[in-house]
Amino acid sequence: MTDQLVAVGAAAHATGATVLALGPHHPSAHGVLQVALTVEEDVVVTADPVVGFMHRGAEKLFEVRDYRQLVMLANRHDWLSAFSNELGICLAVERMLGMQVPDRAVWLRTLLAELNRVLNHLAFLGAGDLGHQLGFREREALQHVMEEATGGRVHYQFNRIGGLASDVPAGWTEHVRTALDGVRGLLPLLATSIDGIVRGTGILAPEVVRSHGVSGPVARGSGVDLDLRRDEPYLAYGSLDVPVPVRNEGDAHARFACVVAQVEASLDLAHACLDRLPTGPVALRLPKTVKAPEGATYAWTENPLGIQGYYLVSRGDRTPWRLAMRTASFNNVSALGAALPGTRLEDLVTVLASFFFVTGDIDK
Repeated sequence: MTDQLVAVGAAAHATGATVLALGPHHPSAHGVLQVALTVEEDVVVTADPVVGFMHRGAEKLFEVRDYRQLVMLANRHDWLSAFSNELGICLAVERMLGMQVPDRAVWLRTLLAELNRVLNHLAFLGAGDLGHQLGFREREALQHVMEEATGGRVHYQFNRIGGLASDVPAGWTEHVRTALDGVRGLLPLLATSIDGIVRGTGILAPEVVRSHGVSGPVARGSGVDLDLRRDEPYLAYGSLDVPVPVRNEGDAHARFACVVAQVEASLDLAHACLDRLPTGPVALRLPKTVKAPEGATYAWTENPLGIQGYYLVSRGDRTPWRLAMRTASFNNVSALGAALPGTRLEDLVTVLASFFFVTGDIDK
């Protein structure tokens, strides 16, 4: 990391630019990220994200955990998308085992994934100066129904290999409808709150999106129309009409606008899941020791921040031989070097925030 800053400083010295090391602590990130900048007359000339401050070695920790224990590790790298993280790893193991999860578990998983998506987006939209703490009361009501179902507020640990830990309590679906209605009433205010976000800066071109593997709302804000829920359906998404909000401007405002539109789309999907929720069991009975057969698989999901993938390799043991993660934030942040040049320093934090990254999702 030091060598990276030295290299930036040497290049800046040759041109007479000012070197600015933004971070590792700053208000636009969930955690620690440093961006090595060169600046001329308060305008960013180059930007180089410096990662690695939070590296946890999660992929190596997977290799010494029983398949049942992987959920605990998986939901922690993006702590705003915990349910979605643990879901992806369960889907990978279930695919290896050839499991057919009960229908009620499939629909509940879809519903909870969309609730988690709304929670994730409201955290970004309502944080700091951008939203003036907007929507935290409505978010808390939604957080409460997630806690009521799972028992956890952040790290839910509700998915299991073969389904869910338990069924939802009686009366829970009506509580969900009430919470969703509260968020829906907030939508006009959310749309108005982003009107002041600077336009025409932090532009991310579609070709950069594709070359860096950027995904999620950040990619769709640049006109790249990709959403695995619609394009490669999993869970119950193949039975639903999945709206995919897309903007073509590619700037900071477009990315925020995509997130606001995605909140509304997820509310519609959640209501559709509630209307079609079947009865029945929510989990399969498993043997005391779960062993995946020898082989490999790759499972990916449309997480709130973008595409999340798990590459699982098994040698027939009760632990993975290899389990590698593809995280959305890592690829999205890699494109900062293309988006930040030309940004004025006064707009820098807003543009950074429009990339909606969680640092644990980078330093896996």
